[in-house]
Amino acid sequence: MTTAQTKPARRLASGQQYQALDLLATLVAVVDADGVVLWSNAALEDLLGTSRRAIAGLPLCDWFESPELLQNALASAGGNEYALIRYDDRIRRPGHELLHVHVLLSQMEESGRFLVELLPLEQQARMEREERLVEQAQANKELIRNLAHEIKNPLGGIRGAAQLLQMELDSRELVEYTQVIIHEADRLQLLVDRLLAPHRRARVVSDVNIHEVCERVRSLVLAEFPRGLKVLRDYDTSIPEFRGDREQLIQALLNIVHNAAHALSERIEQGDAEIVLRSRIARQITFGKQRYKLALELHVTDNGPGVPDEIKDRLFYPLVSGKDGGSGLGLNLAQTFVQQHQGLIECDSVPGRTDFKLLIPLP
Repeated sequence: MTTAQTKPARRLASGQQYQALDLLATLVAVVDADGVVLWSNAALEDLLGTSRRAIAGLPLCDWFESPELLQNALASAGGNEYALIRYDDRIRRPGHELLHVHVLLSQMEESGRFLVELLPLEQQARMEREERLVEQAQANKELIRNLAHEIKNPLGGIRGAAQLLQMELDSRELVEYTQVIIHEADRLQLLVDRLLAPHRRARVVSDVNIHEVCERVRSLVLAEFPRGLKVLRDYDTSIPEFRGDREQLIQALLNIVHNAAHALSERIEQGDAEIVLRSRIARQITFGKQRYKLALELHVTDNGPGVPDEIKDRLFYPLVSGKDGGSGLGLNLAQTFVQQHQGLIECDSVPGRTDFKLLIPLP
């Protein structure tokens, strides 16, 4: 690393013309034809653990494991051989392991200036996964609305016809059959209403204390499972209140904790079932294609058997359930409610440990 070397005398960028790049979660630097940093955004500053003032004027190549790759890319871009150059390398960070990044280099409109974008490969994979979750939620929403419309009208007709038929029948046995039709029509109607519930109800926004939400959910679950289950707390009490719909968040968290409790049925019988509610503040975090200075990170971790492999990729789809008799709506509703708070739910599960992570931006 040669970051301590004397900075060459160059006209560094004031940063005003690149101010919009500071809002990006992508690591960005503006360099000259020799690879000297003229300007860097806040994301790159955070990653390297040093100020942009200290980075400016130094060769960006010095931060890479294979500096010749960037030098060659700059020569090719400067000669107008390629409009955009992509390659993979590893970047050095003080006190950390080398970080695998995908590098994108393009020539800017200003003569002799180049834009270098660095995408951590792990972050890129996560962004793609989050994008799929958001797209999936939108597709689910449209599917549910269309499905509900197609189901409700025939259901009303079936129920009405069964009621009229029941009025004309004298046989008790035949009346029982019509009652079965009416009962099943009502059950399907209830299912449709539950599917539509998160899209119908108006949000009631107020100041929310996430630990009050956790305590409410904890008391409800322990009332249902009074023996064999521990629900442990690990709270960061410095987390500030934020604007949100308290009832939606209670329902979202309750659905996750309730699912965890049911997955722990065998351990509850043995008396060693455990769910941990852990809250933390995440700083400079990126999710949903946006970067946030602060975010709530709420974990629901259990010591159950884990999510079955066959449903891991479809966990938040409606009508997908890992338990017998489950409606498959709980996690779908939870994801919908959290996304309405500009947040996201992720799941990491292996046998013996399942962790649901709720991410919600903080003010």
